[in-house]
Amino acid sequence: MAILEVNDLSLKFGGVKALDQVSYHVEKGEIFSLIGPNGAGKTSMLNCISGLYTPSSGSIKFKGQEILGMKPYNRTSLGISRAFQNIALFAHMSVLDNLKLGRHVRMKSGMFKGGMYWGGAEKEEVSHRRSVEQVIEFLEMQDIRHTPVGTLPYGLQKRVEVGRALALEPELILLDEPMAGMNSAEKEDMARFILDMHELNGITVFLIEHDMGVIMDLSDHIAVLDFGKRIGFGTPEEIQKNSEVIRAYLGEQEVTT
Repeated sequence: MAILEVNDLSLKFGGVKALDQVSYHVEKGEIFSLIGPNGAGKTSMLNCISGLYTPSSGSIKFKGQEILGMKPYNRTSLGISRAFQNIALFAHMSVLDNLKLGRHVRMKSGMFKGGMYWGGAEKEEVSHRRSVEQVIEFLEMQDIRHTPVGTLPYGLQKRVEVGRALALEPELILLDEPMAGMNSAEKEDMARFILDMHELNGITVFLIEHDMGVIMDLSDHIAVLDFGKRIGFGTPEEIQKNSEVIRAYLGEQEVTT
């Protein structure tokens, strides 16, 4: 069953077509990857799904419901969260506080006065803190929970960025190059976390990444963009044999190794 359906999606910036009638679907519970050269339209696609950009035409359905026209926070409440390629954290705040701040989007009851929660919000805050602690444990960040994010190495900051998206308990998580700038050990850890959120927590993962080894190892299905157009869609094996994808992106060596 498709959790995300993108149909004939187009996005224009003046006379430039960032996306040109792109269609694909993402199955519930899978790891889906979107790949392509720099400038192919990958991040623009995530911006359309998360509500930061308004497409020129087309349709995006999440669990069968049209989400175009919805505000980003309404899409979050439906079960979509996102980790950004360029880290968007509060550097002076701790890991714990960054995750809690993202989680507070889900606060629904009571009110906050004079530094204290009143009414139903107090119990809700305890519940949200429990969820945040589960994310900290899942991403193995127990030792840095009180550390200001700005003092952490880049790889750990990327992990906190992913953690903030996970703290929203999404059904679909959008990961925009979560391994960019990481060393080999950090990439291995992130790949393991992605597999675990997929296999253990049942989260559908939408991944953008330039490391083709990671993409081919993790993905169930892959869509390929080039100059805003979809030039390939299928399993990793099918993508590796797609002549148009080879010419535009993978190259002969990627297929023969």
